[in-house]
Amino acid sequence: MTLAARRSAGRRGASPAAAALGAVGVLGGGLWLWMGAAPPGMPPGQEAPPCTPGAAQGAAASPDLYCMALFPTPRVPGAAGTVELRRPPGPFSMGVTPDGRLLYDAVISTDLPPPSTLGPYDRYVAWASTQVLSPIERLGEVPARGRVDVGQVGFNKFLILITAESGTAPGAEAGAEPGAEPGAAEGAGAEPAGPYVLRAQSPSSRMQPADFLEFALGASRMDPGEMAMDDAWSGVPMPDGVMMLPALMELRPDVQPWLPGDGWEGEIVDARPRELIELADGDSLALDAVYVRRRIGSRELLGYGFNGQIPGPLLWVPEDATVTIDFTNRIDWPTAIHWHGLRLDNRFDGVPGVTQDPVAPGESFRYTVHFPDPGLYWYHPHHREDIQQDLGLAGNLMVRSGDPDYYGPVHREEVVMLDDLLVGEHGIVPFGLERATHALMGRFGNTMLVNGEPDYALDVERGSVVRFYFTNASNTRTFNLSFGGAPMKLVGADVGNFEREAWVESVIIAPAERYIVHVAFPESGSYALLNRVQGIDHIGGSFFPEQDTLGVVRVGAGAAMPDLHAAFETLRENGRASEEIAPYRPLFDRPVDLTLELDMTTRGLPLVVERLMQVDSSYFHPIEWSGTMPMMNLMSTPENVSWTLREPSTGLENEAIQWTFRVGDVVRLRLRSRRETLHQMQHPIHIHGQRFLVLATNGVAHDNLAWKDTAVVPVGGALDILLELSNPGRWMLHCHIAEHLEAGMKMVFTVEP
Repeated sequence: MTLAARRSAGRRGASPAAAALGAVGVLGGGLWLWMGAAPPGMPPGQEAPPCTPGAAQGAAASPDLYCMALFPTPRVPGAAGTVELRRPPGPFSMGVTPDGRLLYDAVISTDLPPPSTLGPYDRYVAWASTQVLSPIERLGEVPARGRVDVGQVGFNKFLILITAESGTAPGAEAGAEPGAEPGAAEGAGAEPAGPYVLRAQSPSSRMQPADFLEFALGASRMDPGEMAMDDAWSGVPMPDGVMMLPALMELRPDVQPWLPGDGWEGEIVDARPRELIELADGDSLALDAVYVRRRIGSRELLGYGFNGQIPGPLLWVPEDATVTIDFTNRIDWPTAIHWHGLRLDNRFDGVPGVTQDPVAPGESFRYTVHFPDPGLYWYHPHHREDIQQDLGLAGNLMVRSGDPDYYGPVHREEVVMLDDLLVGEHGIVPFGLERATHALMGRFGNTMLVNGEPDYALDVERGSVVRFYFTNASNTRTFNLSFGGAPMKLVGADVGNFEREAWVESVIIAPAERYIVHVAFPESGSYALLNRVQGIDHIGGSFFPEQDTLGVVRVGAGAAMPDLHAAFETLRENGRASEEIAPYRPLFDRPVDLTLELDMTTRGLPLVVERLMQVDSSYFHPIEWSGTMPMMNLMSTPENVSWTLREPSTGLENEAIQWTFRVGDVVRLRLRSRRETLHQMQHPIHIHGQRFLVLATNGVAHDNLAWKDTAVVPVGGALDILLELSNPGRWMLHCHIAEHLEAGMKMVFTVEP
């Protein structure tokens, strides 16, 4: 086939090239692990990548999610190879484009004959494309035998193709180095010209429409107006255009529905925007949890608020201060306040059953809160937080460094709390009274909130640089934030600054995480604050784009003063962060001390749910951005779903795990997501009262560190952290998806003085 014919076919969609490749099995490639020799050219001492036969599952990442087997075409029957899908360099656990597509560094290992044995060819070239071969991107040259990083791939479902090429062919890049980016030299061709020799398909390509279930049970595109409103659970909204099985629409959880206000006879106040409260060392504050009435759009809804505010009061305190908080519970649930991320006295960590008794309705508790580290923190309940936090009980803590140049110059600061709320046709979708619902995937909301409101807006002058302090207070949603093309610079994380500021195209922020970002607004006009992700239609077996406009930044015509352009364009080194991390660098290569496996078990699920999950488990996306199976998710409770932390060396699970450390210990902990389950999700793991460094994700080292207290373990992946044990007491480690916590994913460890 000529190059022109290939281009024409690609524009039409299912091209003859695709059909020809399909005849030799390209669309079936990658379904099984490569069982040949270890990838050639792997550097000595490097941890085995997921494609290495015999490597321990999860040592770097689950092989069938992060490895592609390259299969030969009939032209080279003895050839072999693999593609490792590695996390690209960056500050987050995953590489993500601004529109939510996963990015992978493709590392290709090949075992091929010299290209000249196949004809007038002098090189092999790797390509990435969609399943219909349009568009197709040149990745770079690969050796006949060896291993090379050929660059990034960012398609949802994709093929990796290896062709033999001539240096004079239209597809060649004269002078380009192996692994060079597309277009690295003059003469870059748009498509292959030579024969295909190896091919593979991405693990995501295994996700196919559930045809058998549709045939057996039927499918519909029901909207809420077509649903029978025969009970309190039937008004759960469906995402637009997503297919659902009627049998799933009939499912109900095994708990009583509960809504705020049920049986409540106490006072209800009108919700107010949060207020800024500056506290000095030794100050005190009265903080009450109360019932509030709030308006979202045209609806009046009941919820909770600290001091009647949603979010709660924004507390600004200096580094190393200690304050007293007199808390009174004036709602209908027992509760407590957890001071998230602070290395404070264990007695005041706010965990019922671990550090204190729950504060009953009408009762009070006095917290003494110490703030040893500058950074952005937050406070929220730690008892049925799937309800209480979701309904508004959350607020931020800003701990100011004594160094006035800690963050660098900006024109203004904005503290932004992100959240979502699940609202149906008749108001808030009920919660489970006896236990949480949504235990499978967590309670995704459909109404996005910024600082408690759906219509966030900010007015700035042209050329302004704004420091955004982001906190994700949602029950389960991971956001992918961007500002409509405005340049963004990542500065800090949970418990302090990164060693170096870094440019980012978007900010991936999971529940309980915090990130500090500088954003420049160079031109007059409007910049939308966007959450852009790729949803999954599990019945259709396909990806689809989702975009939420969370707010808008309106930039006026007047110029911001002073001019901070030069300062913004400079990526600063953060000396304090580097100095605090430096003593731990000799420990970065130490062996793993402890491992936790993240797992899930089910019991008594309805047949339709179990069958669909079996089909769906052929592929798990590294991150589940949104809830596209709402009724199946709604019916899951801790009675039929258990999320588990397991110590593989002992077999102990969750609160049966017994870990004891001493102050001063430093532990390398591996958090590993088990692939072998009916459903798996990313897990934002939070460790109370301590801080840690994220050393590696899926075996790929992080080279720009910041102290953290919460970090995301991608599906089927492994996170290696260096945990500093500096604070005595009994502390929790748990998943911060609220419903996973309620379904058991927690443990307690002891740090002795």
